[in-house]
Amino acid sequence: MAIRVWNKVRKESDTLAELRYRPAPRFLELGPGFADEVAPAEFPEHVLRFRNQRWAERVGLGTLSDDEWLAHFARFEPLPHNLERPLALRYHGHQFNSYNPELGDGRGFLFAQLEDAHGRLLDLGSKGSGKTPYSRTADGRLTLKGGVREVLATEMLEALGVYTSKSFSLFETGEPLFRGDEPSPTRSSVLVRLSHSHVRIGTFQRFYYLGENAHSQKLLDYCIRYFYPELEAEAEHASAFLREVTRRSARLCGHWLAAGFVHGVLNSDNMTVTGESFDYGPYRFLPHYDPNFVAAYFDSAGLYAFGNQPRAVFRNLERLAETLTEIADETALGEALREFTSELTRARTDGLLARLGVASAGHDSDQRLVNLLLDFLTATRMPYDRVFFDWFGGAASRERALGGPAGAYYERPAFSALRSEIEARSPVSQAALSAPYFQRTEPCTLLIDEIERIWLAIAERDDWTPFTQKIAEIRELGATQKQS
Repeated sequence: MAIRVWNKVRKESDTLAELRYRPAPRFLELGPGFADEVAPAEFPEHVLRFRNQRWAERVGLGTLSDDEWLAHFARFEPLPHNLERPLALRYHGHQFNSYNPELGDGRGFLFAQLEDAHGRLLDLGSKGSGKTPYSRTADGRLTLKGGVREVLATEMLEALGVYTSKSFSLFETGEPLFRGDEPSPTRSSVLVRLSHSHVRIGTFQRFYYLGENAHSQKLLDYCIRYFYPELEAEAEHASAFLREVTRRSARLCGHWLAAGFVHGVLNSDNMTVTGESFDYGPYRFLPHYDPNFVAAYFDSAGLYAFGNQPRAVFRNLERLAETLTEIADETALGEALREFTSELTRARTDGLLARLGVASAGHDSDQRLVNLLLDFLTATRMPYDRVFFDWFGGAASRERALGGPAGAYYERPAFSALRSEIEARSPVSQAALSAPYFQRTEPCTLLIDEIERIWLAIAERDDWTPFTQKIAEIRELGATQKQS
């Protein structure tokens, strides 16, 4: 039914191009050996809990009716001229430093691919859509709480300017799920995410592990063709590819640090080759600055603690480099990794300046500001997001900052040098300070206690008001960042 309705729309509007829907099932070009066709689960209920209309419109799916949305993103009926059957992707990966060759899409699949208005290839992938050949003993499902948490994570990171997958759709599915780490039975859901790619570092690791060099080369060619076309002219594709993946991954990590975000599970199968943040399990946002802050309760050694994320990301890039040694020069691959630290530092600095809404004053001055800021946050343990909210725009926010709840912090001698650095800079946007967001007294945050309160309202009263209010609040924050 959904396809017939779509074709009717297509006939009435003449072309799908007017809807900006551009089907592009490019993954099929790789041929066999990269994925397995699977069937989606059949769910007893389909209750829409989140529809990302603004991103649906950007990829030409904004005009779908409620029935069509359900058909495609809960029952997974194919989109027109797209993948006829979902694909569970094959990959391996290092998990907490231990290699696991039994991975793969165990509760999700690639559902469709399309291009945006700029020709960028995008994936629609699922989470919680049923068992696959890689599910092992798991049920292939997603808890509703897990779906809610991922929607909130992607909305917050997008608002803070972090390159992240987008939560596209969330349906509650009516199955009681049993989990050992939360009260059971609990409610179930299926999520659809929009992302630049689902090719992981672990995808390359699988072919290296199996000695399938021809598949590694084919995957590399695919990645350059669709994710890094500017590298086509490079003489040595593999090292050029690694260099760009390194740069993008370093930028991503730097922006995580500026956002105060802890991914929680930075295994090599949770990092894509496009440098896009995705797959949110036990994430956290910092309540206050603490390099040792850990997101996952099971990360007892702090392997993926906030301050260890650069080390974890770089370690995964080294593993990607290892997979390319059979098809590239090792010396060139080593050179490709060298820009990681400088790119990370630059991205973190840029991210912190963006959060403060002030312009750069040159490398040395910017680095001094960052050092003073981190020293101040360490010494005072004030809420991490507070200073960015209070001093957004620099001197233009002086009265607001000093008169706010944290004013006493800013009168301390420890803040004097940092205040001079902030106030000496030009605001990136004076107009942003007139936005409704800066008329409030508290910054928008997404701390674990807030997430738990949002979930409690859903779990106990089926009250989705705090969830929708939080998304509106996050998007209000995001609007100020876009203005700046």
